[in-house]
Parts: sequence; C-alpha cells; structure tokens
Amino acid sequence: MNRFSGVALVIVALIAVFILSQSTFTVDPSERVLVLRLGKPVRRLDDPGLHLKLPFFEEYEKISKRVLSVEGSQQELLTHDQKRVVVDYFARYRIEDPLLFYQSVRSEDVLEQRLQPVIASQLRRVLGNVEMSRILTKERADLMQQITAAVDTEAKGFGIAVLDVRMKRVDLPQENSQAIFLRMQTQRNQEATRIRAEGDREKQTVQAEADKQRVVIVAEAQKQGEILRGEGDGQATAIYNDAYGRDPAFFDFYRSMQALTTGLSSDTTTYVGPATGDFFRYFGLQPTKAPSGGSAAPAQ
Repeated sequence: MNRFSGVALVIVALIAVFILSQSTFTVDPSERVLVLRLGKPVRRLDDPGLHLKLPFFEEYEKISKRVLSVEGSQQELLTHDQKRVVVDYFARYRIEDPLLFYQSVRSEDVLEQRLQPVIASQLRRVLGNVEMSRILTKERADLMQQITAAVDTEAKGFGIAVLDVRMKRVDLPQENSQAIFLRMQTQRNQEATRIRAEGDREKQTVQAEADKQRVVIVAEAQKQGEILRGEGDGQATAIYNDAYGRDPAFFDFYRSMQALTTGLSSDTTTYVGPATGDFFRYFGLQPTKAPSGGSAAPAQ
C-alpha cells in the first residue's frame, strides 16, 4: 500500500510539473507576446519576465521589438528620360501594432513577401518621374525619403512603421553597360587619334624649323669657311711670295719636291723613262736651270 502511494505521488508530481510548464512562459526585453486562446488573440504582454497562461487552451506568439530589415530583389526600372536602371534595395521597419501585425501577416517571412511589391511599386513611381542623372546626385537622398514615406503609408495596414528605404546599388542593365563601354572605348580611341595627329603635326613643325635652321647654319658655316679659306690662301700666297723673294732657288726646289710628292704619291707608283726634265734637275743628273731672274748653277 505504501509502495502504491509513493508511485501515485510521483505521477501526481510529474503531472503537476507538466501542467506548470504549460502554464508559464517568459518574455524577453526585446520581445512582445500575444496570448492566443484557441487561436484567437486575447491579450498582449509587453513587460519582460515570467507570465502565466491557461495550459492546453492558450498559446503565445513572440513578436520582436527590434528594428528589422527586408532585403529586396533587384528591380529593373525605367527613368523619366527612358533610361533603364537596375536597383538593389533594402528597407528597415519596426512592428508597432503586434495585434494588427499578427492578424494581417502573422510572421516576418510573410511580411517580407507582402512588403517587397509595395517597395518595388513606389520605386517605379518615384524614379519613373526623374532623370537618371538625378539618381546619381545628392538629390538621391530626397528621393529615398519620398519612397520611404509612401511605403510607410501603405505598410500601416500591416501594423509596422517603415523607418527607411535605401538603394544599395544602381546599375545599368548588362546590354546597356556593354553599349556604354563600347561608346567610351570609341571616344577614347578618337581622342587618342586626335592627340596623335596633333603630335605628328607638332613634330613636322618642329622638324621643319630644325631643317630650316640646319640649312641656315650649314650655309653660314660654308660661307665662313670660304671666307677663312680665302684669307688663308691669301696669307699662303703672301708667304710664298715672301719666301720666293728671299731665296728663289730654294723656293723653286721646294715647289719641285711638292710636285714630285703629288705626282708620285703612292708607294706602288713606278716611273719608267729617262731621268730628264724639270722634275729631275735637282738630282744632279743635268744642269739646273735657274729660275727667272737668277743665274744657272751646275748640279753637285
């Protein structure tokens, strides 16, 4: 009998523990809780700590107090100047009305699916009324404020407040990017061709000026050389005349040796013939004729 009472006591204790576990739950400071009775919300709990509920009949749904985010998929939009752009965006929101949030979307995943089309629609509406160039300037912040306000108004029905909508990236479609790159390449090639043409023209100008200066310098040098040669020839003639006047016989001998050097300049030159004539008169083979104005002297 005592053993049966002990087992019954243990079973009762286990049932009590189980019922107690089904009757209590905790609320985190970063959360709010909706208590549901047979699937219908009956009360809302915002205070953190331990709370009670009816076991088996009541359940609870935790709803975050934090700022949450929605990562949107890329959207291809058409701007006012008929330019196609690809926009990548995200949004920040906070759940303001847990009951309305639960009744309308129930979970964050469902909210993300419902909110993305709203954001995409407002992006098309606002960006479709401006030129693409304005999206790439400081005016972009004002455009995002307009989009945020419009999305927040539509999202009130979900029990949330949209705090911010931002564009992470704004790109051109792939085919447009290729066309722009080709146009930029063509422009750069044209610019390079223009610069090379200007360089060639400048080169020809400089080269023509240099050739002109070279011709002038060479002509001036030739002129100066002719003048110096003429002066040298005049000085040489004066020296020769002075030498001839001092010693006509030696001058005649010197000029005769110069004629021989010029006439028989190579080591391989051979003279075949009689040793007569004016070239040989100083070799002692025949009488030497005195130059004009002097007397003849026999060769030694």
